[in-house]
Amino acid sequence: MTEVPETVQKDGNKPSPEKKSKTEEVMKKLGIPLAVIAALLLFFMPTPEGMSLEAQRAIAIFTGALILWITTPIPIYLTSIIAILLLPLVGAVEDQEVAFGTLGFDVIWLMVSAFILTSAMIKSNLGRRLSLWMITRFGKTPKMTLLVLVIINFVLAFFVPSTTARATLMVPICLILLEVYKALPGRSNLGKVMMLQGVQADALATSGVMTATSGNIIAVGFINDQAGGNIGYMDWLLASMPTAIITMLITFFIGLKLFSLKDESNFHNATNTLKDELKKLGSFSIDEKKAVTIFIFTVILWATGDYQKDWIGFEFSTEQTAVLGALLCLLPRIGLLTWKETNIKWELMIFAAGAYAVGNALDKSKGAEWIIGKVVGALGLEQMNHALVYVVVVFLSMYSHLIFTSKTVRVTILIPAFIALAKTLGMDPVPLALAAAMTMTYTITLPPHSKVNTIYFGTGYFSVLDQVKYAIVTCFIGACVISLALFTWFKVIGI
Repeated sequence: MTEVPETVQKDGNKPSPEKKSKTEEVMKKLGIPLAVIAALLLFFMPTPEGMSLEAQRAIAIFTGALILWITTPIPIYLTSIIAILLLPLVGAVEDQEVAFGTLGFDVIWLMVSAFILTSAMIKSNLGRRLSLWMITRFGKTPKMTLLVLVIINFVLAFFVPSTTARATLMVPICLILLEVYKALPGRSNLGKVMMLQGVQADALATSGVMTATSGNIIAVGFINDQAGGNIGYMDWLLASMPTAIITMLITFFIGLKLFSLKDESNFHNATNTLKDELKKLGSFSIDEKKAVTIFIFTVILWATGDYQKDWIGFEFSTEQTAVLGALLCLLPRIGLLTWKETNIKWELMIFAAGAYAVGNALDKSKGAEWIIGKVVGALGLEQMNHALVYVVVVFLSMYSHLIFTSKTVRVTILIPAFIALAKTLGMDPVPLALAAAMTMTYTITLPPHSKVNTIYFGTGYFSVLDQVKYAIVTCFIGACVISLALFTWFKVIGI
């Protein structure tokens, strides 16, 4: 069997620590002094005209936290704890519940449940079995195999709410395939396109499903709390999944043009080898049966949320459904996990709580609106046609990953800013923020832009230049498709 790449460890398939570049090392050293200086300057400068004192203090704390989140001289959850402590202490919020109450937000519970459901999928081996079965059943040719791998990524997005977890499920299977096909790293176009489309499919599928990553969940929290939206699981799915599928289909065929498979001919006996891998999993285990039952039940509840009140007299919200699914995974005899096996990333929970705290402080103090008002004036956006503003925001959001490598940090910075921008311009903030949020998972341009990129890049099958070429095309097409959906599809589904 093919060895798992160095970026994917055998003990739990976790990515190994990434080596920091010189730029990142310098940023890390300068992060704390830059954050302190910037925060103090903003805190003690004369209050600008039209800005409240609370807004000034909220902006100061947000700026300091933002610098620390980007440069990471300390873990991001520590920065959030500091921000939560400082907001009420310095008077940036009148009620400390605005800061300390964020850990009890419903979206935090949704994130906790997502981690539990992910752990159940991995422990049960259900994701690996599904992937191997689909390839052996439908992947009769190289192109069909590539298409099946893309479909598997999209299917897994519904059940595995972690981009990294899906990558660590898929990469070993891709390596098995490429070994069977005798595809050499760095030389085989099949290897290049398979791994690059793995990166793409992971990112685009994540865009299509609200619970596929914590960044989407955080974005929905901002849209519903600050923009007055009512976006749920099915709203996100209906809005984003069609754009993700269209973009993936277009770029799938472009990839076959960029990396021709004409000279690839070693495809014999592939099916038999993959069938052997599937046989090694044995018959369906009890854990797999439990996992598939729980996942199907959870997805049915999510899919029927708009009809439950008419059918049964009450409705399960997106968060309640996720918590119920997590509960079923943990219940004795019924479930398949112990609490120690849930692998909940509490540091991400704390980070999200701090992100909400500073975001809400900026919103309630009108600090975000003041900043956006100045930006609008400086860029002349207020003179722009609203349709052009939509397009500019989508493209800015799409390519913002070139600056901010963390999806959650980008969401925290940009979504509240775009909501404030829409309010300032008299636009509906919900479709603008939702369209921007749909671009946040397109972190596909360079290996360091996400852990998924690093995992696939670590296989050695594609170069940085290969990734840049394919990603530039994908991001441009994705932004165009989402922009078009804003003016057409969003209106059809009532957003």
